[in-house]
Amino acid sequence: MSSSMLSANLFDVKGKVALVTGGSRGIGLMIAHGFVANGVKVYISSRSAKVCDQVAAELTKLGPGECISLPADLQSMDDVKKLVAELSKREKKVHILVNNAGATWGAPLDEYPDEAFEKVMNLNVKRVFSLTQAMLPLLDAAAAENAPANVINIGSVDGIHVPALETYAYSASKAALHQMTRVLAGHLGHRHITVNAIAPGPFESKMMAATLRDFGDIIAANIPLGRIGQPEDIAATCIYLSSRAGAYTNGTIIPIDGGALVKAKH
Repeated sequence: MSSSMLSANLFDVKGKVALVTGGSRGIGLMIAHGFVANGVKVYISSRSAKVCDQVAAELTKLGPGECISLPADLQSMDDVKKLVAELSKREKKVHILVNNAGATWGAPLDEYPDEAFEKVMNLNVKRVFSLTQAMLPLLDAAAAENAPANVINIGSVDGIHVPALETYAYSASKAALHQMTRVLAGHLGHRHITVNAIAPGPFESKMMAATLRDFGDIIAANIPLGRIGQPEDIAATCIYLSSRAGAYTNGTIIPIDGGALVKAKH
């Protein structure tokens, strides 16, 4: 194939419909903003209806895409069902599902509570599966051979390496999410639905705020690129995975960490 036959719009996502969970703050907001800026109609969910509504209104003003608030507490299976039911009333098909909503819990090993695993594993793993499963009719409706529907799971580098902080349930949940991503990709590919995960390193988010405040300079110094992640870094990866450029990418775990995982040891 000559280069002249390739599309000039490999990263075009304009006109697509997306659901971004946990889309009112942090990495979810970065992703939602990136999609709206590139012409996507984005539904965002979060537990706080007030915050979700406010963020959706602000993003819609920025355009050229649109942002709609659909509040939900995804710890609850009932809310998962309600979210999909409400979305199904509004859309016949959804091209992109970003499973970003998540929880963490840090505590010393000797004091680490059982409820930490129940909360974190439920939201970070079980409900990602539940929502993806419930979204399949909408994703199937959007899927095509050379333009697959896309599921993007937000994992973490802490699911790949051993983190310095004692976040046992979080690290275990993200490793589980990475493996579930591969399993889902293997079973959904024939339906023209790709499933990939992004494993972010440090980004400015509520979950990372205290850590970056106390250790931000040290963290940046230990990243080969010398900085923490910026909104464009995570948004661009989601756009790639959701566009023609990423249509043959399936079952991958993509670290977006400035090279932290491969830093040479001196």
